[in-house]
Amino acid sequence: MDTLFQLAAGNLLSPMVLFFGLGVVAGFLRSDLAIPEAISKGLSLYLMLAIGFKGGGELASNGVSGAVAVALGLALALSFGLPLIAYALLRAATRLDTPNAAAVAAHYGSVSIVTFVAATGFLGYRSIPFEGYVVAMLALMETPAIVTGLLLARRAVAAGSTAPRSAPFFSREVAREVFLSGGVVLLGGSFAIGWITGDKGMVVMAPAIVDPFKAVLAVFLLDMGLLVGRRLHDFGAVGWPLVAFGIYMPLIGALIGLLAAHAIHLSLGGMTLVAVLAASASYIVVPAAMRLSLPQANPAIYVPLSLAVTFPFNLIVGIPLYYAVAQWITAL
Repeated sequence: MDTLFQLAAGNLLSPMVLFFGLGVVAGFLRSDLAIPEAISKGLSLYLMLAIGFKGGGELASNGVSGAVAVALGLALALSFGLPLIAYALLRAATRLDTPNAAAVAAHYGSVSIVTFVAATGFLGYRSIPFEGYVVAMLALMETPAIVTGLLLARRAVAAGSTAPRSAPFFSREVAREVFLSGGVVLLGGSFAIGWITGDKGMVVMAPAIVDPFKAVLAVFLLDMGLLVGRRLHDFGAVGWPLVAFGIYMPLIGALIGLLAAHAIHLSLGGMTLVAVLAASASYIVVPAAMRLSLPQANPAIYVPLSLAVTFPFNLIVGIPLYYAVAQWITAL
């Protein structure tokens, strides 16, 4: 079993993380290095297609069982429940008002697809298999956290909070933003296609979605590093108590995810990925939903927190840490 230091060092010296670091440095120094927006979007679409299709193919190979239903139920429970923990911690440890605390909490019950993709790359680098239906868990965890965050904000208003009333709860615009966002549609659709076509589909698609995957991920993480580096200047709006929250909340979520995944007998790879899902914070779907449905919450707080604090922490430290703890748990 590798030590945590060996895992962390190996992860830091992997091409994907080094390209991310290059992007952070270049972005922070205001370099004119940039990935054209169209190419960046194309890379993200490719990664979601590849992850979704491979997950569906794995599920087709292994079949649908009661274990799959239990895992999907676990995904829903995590996404509904983690924002409650995050909200309680935010209200106790920071000075955030109700709308901002609810908005931040929603981010920490939803998921970061990019962090999940990086984690699959970490496992693939070490030839560690995982259950294909974990991809379906990813897709299910996008939305419930948004509902919980909005309910937390509404509950405070109903209890006589002085916070201004938010936009209509889960309006048509919010529903469209959540359920018909490109990432959700492509991830879910690719998973379904991989499931339908099974092994034959994998044979056809393997040259496009297996061999190029790591190189595409490296370029995409370079682009994400540029974005994070440019966001580092926003720390003044976040504040150090919130920066600390952006580090310890992923650790709490990961521990809950690891224990829950172990309880339903997932493999080492599956446990690691569930920990990553529970530890990550959305910075695509949830910010869009919060802008529409909770406009009094400040994007200058929740976007840098999820993108410039939690995302790099998980990428550099969290993923090898969660894998090491999963190894320890499975060895008990």
